[in-house]
Amino acid sequence: MPAADSGPRCAVERLPALDGVEPADAAEAFRDLPGLALLESARPGRAGRWSFLVAEPVVELEGAPAGADPFAAARTALARLDPMPPPAGAPPFAGGLVGHLGYDLGRRLERMPARAADDQGLPDLRLGLHAWAIAWDGRDGRAWLGGRAVDRDGAALAAVLARVRARAESAVRVPAPGAPAPPRLAFRAEIDRAGWIARVEAVRAAIAAGEVYQANLTRRLVAPFTSDPWPVFRRLRAGEPAAFAAYLDLGRDPASGARRAIVSASPEPFLDLAVDGRVRADPIKGTRPRGRTRAEDRALAADLLASEKDRAENTMIVDVLRNDLGRVCRPGSVRVPRLWRLERTPSVQHLVSTVAGRLAPGRDPFDVLAAAFPGGSITGAPKVRAMELLESLEPVRRGPYCGAALWVDAGGAMGSSILIRTFVADGRRLTLHVGGGITWRSEPTAEWEETRTKARGPLRAIGATVMGEAEDG
Repeated sequence: MPAADSGPRCAVERLPALDGVEPADAAEAFRDLPGLALLESARPGRAGRWSFLVAEPVVELEGAPAGADPFAAARTALARLDPMPPPAGAPPFAGGLVGHLGYDLGRRLERMPARAADDQGLPDLRLGLHAWAIAWDGRDGRAWLGGRAVDRDGAALAAVLARVRARAESAVRVPAPGAPAPPRLAFRAEIDRAGWIARVEAVRAAIAAGEVYQANLTRRLVAPFTSDPWPVFRRLRAGEPAAFAAYLDLGRDPASGARRAIVSASPEPFLDLAVDGRVRADPIKGTRPRGRTRAEDRALAADLLASEKDRAENTMIVDVLRNDLGRVCRPGSVRVPRLWRLERTPSVQHLVSTVAGRLAPGRDPFDVLAAAFPGGSITGAPKVRAMELLESLEPVRRGPYCGAALWVDAGGAMGSSILIRTFVADGRRLTLHVGGGITWRSEPTAEWEETRTKARGPLRAIGATVMGEAEDG
């Protein structure tokens, strides 16, 4: 065996120096490296357990390649890493692909009209191939370091892990900074209240005509922004901790030179695939604000749980996910173990259901993504017709919003979240989309208020306001 092949092909070890250290604090020691990504369970719970920090990708994929398979380049890149699954009890990700899929990647999977403007110009896919990862277990705070050999070069992996280990240990010797204050931001709503109500009525008209049962309509808030987005992330994850917080570096804008990034506080997982083939989705549909008192909070929760409109909305999306997963799972394995479960974040409470299945032989994580992307909870039912309708009602493309942040381990496991409650720094602006599922029973003014409720938590976390919507500040 050549000398370059000596050393481990897949290594997972404990990293006690970072036990109990906040992942965002540890990330400060890696911020000078390219391709920084932090997928953090800042609010660990039933669905959010692990946090992963990666940087300096071996290769970066931007945009889906031409051809029938938008994931062809991703499959080729992932094959460069050793595929041995991590040992039992270790983190499920030891090296692989990390990044995001933009909502408009759905255009590669389904034929869609092109009406909304693409004014951000961000790639519909950006994935980095990472040979190492630091992981934290949200259950006990223990940290791990994992890595996979690239092109069978075990000696290079050993050197990389030694360098990352030393940098990680240096992180605990330097006090972590507090959450820095981003600039005071005033967002502008691109669709006003009257415009939103008119669009809700258009969806209701389409439902009455039998075109769709539900569509997830969204609107965008925008603020000028060319600063560093990392302080925005620090403030967001501190003020609105989420099970699927994410910071994804998108490089610098070619025109302005400003750093671009996705900054997310998503409460919603998308698709989870275990190495043994178990697939799970946990769609969210149905929202109420948190109460100012315990009694008010419980009353709002009871109202949500009793709402026929919200339960029907949730059930329709469950059916979409059942159909999507049925395309790639073993026949008869798709089931719904949980329906209409109440889950809370610091600012809202949701109805969440679970759809589970067992991956069919010969299928991989990319097949699961192709079958279910974009998520049913942020499109509608039927999915394709809902997406066509939304394209005619939303004036700008969603970009990363309503896409997915994800990791794909070279051993076959995958985790992902839906990019809601998400800021996008595109080099010129900071954008925040909000929206909700529209059904025949939707009351337009109530749907407007729901979007304001969903915006309120993220905006307050970063100290921002919306011009003309003072209560959101």
